[in-house]
Amino acid sequence: MKKTMFLISLLFAVVFTVNAQKVNVAAAANLRYVLEEIKNDYEKVNPGSKINITFGASGNLVQQILNGANFNFFMAADNSFPLKLKEKGVTYGDMKTYAFGKLAMYSTSVDVDKGLSVLTEPAVKKISIAKPETAPYGERSIELLKKEDLYEILKPKIVFADNISQAAQFAYTGNAEVGFVALSLALSPEMTEKGKAYVIPQSMYTPIEQACILIKQNAANPEAKKFMNYVLSPATKEVWEKYGYASPAGE
Repeated sequence: MKKTMFLISLLFAVVFTVNAQKVNVAAAANLRYVLEEIKNDYEKVNPGSKINITFGASGNLVQQILNGANFNFFMAADNSFPLKLKEKGVTYGDMKTYAFGKLAMYSTSVDVDKGLSVLTEPAVKKISIAKPETAPYGERSIELLKKEDLYEILKPKIVFADNISQAAQFAYTGNAEVGFVALSLALSPEMTEKGKAYVIPQSMYTPIEQACILIKQNAANPEAKKFMNYVLSPATKEVWEKYGYASPAGE
């Protein structure tokens, strides 16, 4: 009997350890390439760990988390969405800024080096932008166009995407002549091979301060905190810079 109880206890201990090494991450769509690389690097140095990533618009991910989705860690495209979760009491620990994102225009067919003026040319019939209510990069894009008195002029050309990845996909496939995208997506190998990006000066829109926070679950997940610390560590600095992000210190 004692031997049986010992084996059962051992089994539960093993199951708990395995589960503790799995981390479910809800991540903003602009992180698709950079975070996959960081994940792969992390799993190489932590072979017993498994990082599962779901990408989407930050606002949509917030709703999923509030509806009970099984996420341990949230990496948003700004700092307002993590704060919303914190206010709802579904997070723990402090919110941390992990990077500053950059906005860009991308095209495979027109010369985006002309800057915003290219948007009014007849050759540009459609402009893809992520939905501003759920995607911070989309919100900044609309903010920029309104600030430059271009929004009302360009409104008939705008097609809204569910998230920033879809906005980039529209431009990449030619379904939109120009797309407002995260620079990190425009710097991916497949997009640089086919098209070109114009980096919009950061002085022209509100800084995109991207923050992360841990999500409460039925049981604490030490591996989630460990992965968060890795994301914030100097070990990932070169990867962030490779995809056009600026560090929180502005280095």
